[in-house]
Amino acid sequence: MKIGFCGTMSVGKTTLTKELVKLPQFKNYHYATERSKYLNSLGIPLNHQTTIEGQTIFLAERVTELMQPNIITDRTIIDVMAFTKCSKHVSYIDADEFENYAKRFLRSYNHIFYIPPTDIPMEDNGIRETDLEYRKEIDETIYKLLLKYRPAFHVISGTTEERIEKILKVVNI
Repeated sequence: MKIGFCGTMSVGKTTLTKELVKLPQFKNYHYATERSKYLNSLGIPLNHQTTIEGQTIFLAERVTELMQPNIITDRTIIDVMAFTKCSKHVSYIDADEFENYAKRFLRSYNHIFYIPPTDIPMEDNGIRETDLEYRKEIDETIYKLLLKYRPAFHVISGTTEERIEKILKVVNI
């Protein structure tokens, strides 16, 4: 099963992924958490400074993750598409072409869970963008892309424990 979490910055996707893989139900699952710090150390710009080349690398990582038979990821291709669309350095034409290409891989996910930023404060991890307007723009773009390409996504909120309970019910493990 391929499970992906999507949502804007600082909503608990990585925390949730790390907690899920500790459960016996997911003992045979690979997990992937955001590698932004590593990619940024290679000179790949992030957030609103990202480029089409940088987003292509992020897309390749997400597609590679989907080659695993059982995977839980803290970012999805939807996230990559949203960051591309919101970049100041990617033209509308390139962003649309990127979206058109990337959408083909969305069918690989068995479940996509969207985590809204409602009542979740922004945390500065030294890498992610902390601009609240940008956070909102990414969130709105993710939501629109989900409605467009994966309208059967699942919305989860609450504590990490409440989220895990909802996920286990959906995936029926």
